[in-house]
This record gives sequence, C-alpha cells and structure tokens, in this order.
Amino acid sequence: MKLKFTKMHGAGNDFIVVDAIHQDVNLSAEQWRKLADRRFGIGADQILVVERPVTDGVDFRYRIFNNDGGEVEQCGNGARAFARFVSDKGLSTESSIRVETMKGVIAPRLELDGSVTVDMGAPRLDPAEVPFDSAGLDGRIEGGDTNWPLPVGEQLVFVSVVSMGNPHAVQVVDDVDTAPVETMGPAIETHPRFPKKVNAGFMQVVDRRHVKLRVFERGAGETLACGTGACAAVVAGIRRGLLDSPVRVSARGGELSIAWAGPGEPVYLSGPAVTVFEGEVEV
Repeated sequence: MKLKFTKMHGAGNDFIVVDAIHQDVNLSAEQWRKLADRRFGIGADQILVVERPVTDGVDFRYRIFNNDGGEVEQCGNGARAFARFVSDKGLSTESSIRVETMKGVIAPRLELDGSVTVDMGAPRLDPAEVPFDSAGLDGRIEGGDTNWPLPVGEQLVFVSVVSMGNPHAVQVVDDVDTAPVETMGPAIETHPRFPKKVNAGFMQVVDRRHVKLRVFERGAGETLACGTGACAAVVAGIRRGLLDSPVRVSARGGELSIAWAGPGEPVYLSGPAVTVFEGEVEV
C-alpha cells in the first residue's frame, strides 16, 4: 500500500506525521522502524499518527512510535507538530485543540507568532509513578527535590525523576558539550531501577532563566531536542531551587520555552513546529 506522510520538525526533533483519519494505517513495529530509518526509509526520531478520538470531549487521538518501532506514551515536540499538522491540513479550524494520548489529554494551542504552546499537564513526581524503584536508596534533598543516587558503571550520579506522561531522569552537569551523553545515556535508559526504561537528561544551568540540555531518548537515542525532556529538566531545576519560570531551554536543534508555576500545576511547552516536505511511500 502507499502511505501519504508529512515530514516535520520541532527544534530539530524530527517526525513523520501520518493522517490515519483519511487513510487506513495499520503497520507493524517493523514497518514503522523501516519508515524511520535514515538510510533506507524517510528518517525520523518519532512517527506521529493522527486518529479520530475514542474518548468524548476531545478532538483527536495522538499515537507516537519511536524509531525503534515501539509505541510510547508522550512526545512534547511531537504534540506541537501534531497541532500544526491538523491546522495546516484543515482537520481543525480551532487555534486550541484537545488531544488524547496514551497517558491522558493534552491541549496544544497555535500562537499568533507561529509557535505552538502545549499544556502538558502536571508533572508526576512520586517515584513510583515515574516509574522508578527507589527501594533501599538514600535520596539527597536539594530544595524541594530529591536527588536519587544511581550507579552507572563505576560512577555514581544523582538524578531527579519526573514523569511528563513518560519517564525522565535529569542530572545537572557542568557542560553539556562534554557530558558523556553517548555512553552514559544508554546505561541510564536501561537501568534496572527504571522498569519501563527512561529518558536521560543532561542539563547545564546557564542562569536562573536559561539552561542548555541534551537528552538521550528512550528508544530513539540522542535527539536534537526533546519537549518532554525540556519540561522534566525545568521542573527538576525549579524544584531544586536553581531556576525561575519561565525558562529558555537551548537544545542542539533550537530553543524551547517552559513555564511551570509549581507542584500540581500544568507545565507549558512553547516552540516552533515546521513542515519540511510531504510525500508518499510504499509500505
């Protein structure tokens, strides 16, 4: 079958977006993996699938597949691309929509300057909800946050654990450019303390309203930007007493803005969503 798609990106985090409302889409993990392959397919960090909702009171259903073919719960940069896509394709005429995901409802909003803001919901901070197995660990309190000791190889690193609908482990580093993302990222991703694996964030605090960030994403490897990773990093930084909202997050592919008023409040993610090209592929 031939599948119509749109290639998009948000701060360099790139996506294949597929309309499953006007075409039949029922692909296997192997087929998703082939589409995302950068040499033999289209190439992408994630594949976003636009579907009709199955819950009352929402506009669309949003499914996300990593480039390893596995389905995941959430993708913040993808949510912005999703909102831009349904607007550009005439699937919605509203500037704000409600979208159901595997982990709840999010609310992307198109801004007048062309950027997209997403209400990502309140972060989950209980280790069990991330999920993170903290049994037997002696966490170190910093501000309002608990930094958990995590043995990685022969090193001991301290991480904040946050769920933004998907699990994140955030550590503060002196310099993101020299941080061992390529080696430590995979070790943290598959650490046995995280039963569903985890996204590993490496955050450098520039000042109280600006951080630099690299993220080794679960099932995708390091990406040029990670929306939920940016949210989790800012939440961790604010809880540690290092940051004040809103915070500018400089990723390798561009800049994002994160605002959070504190525990129990939603996190707002803002940034670009850009269409690169459209096409049709045989699957």
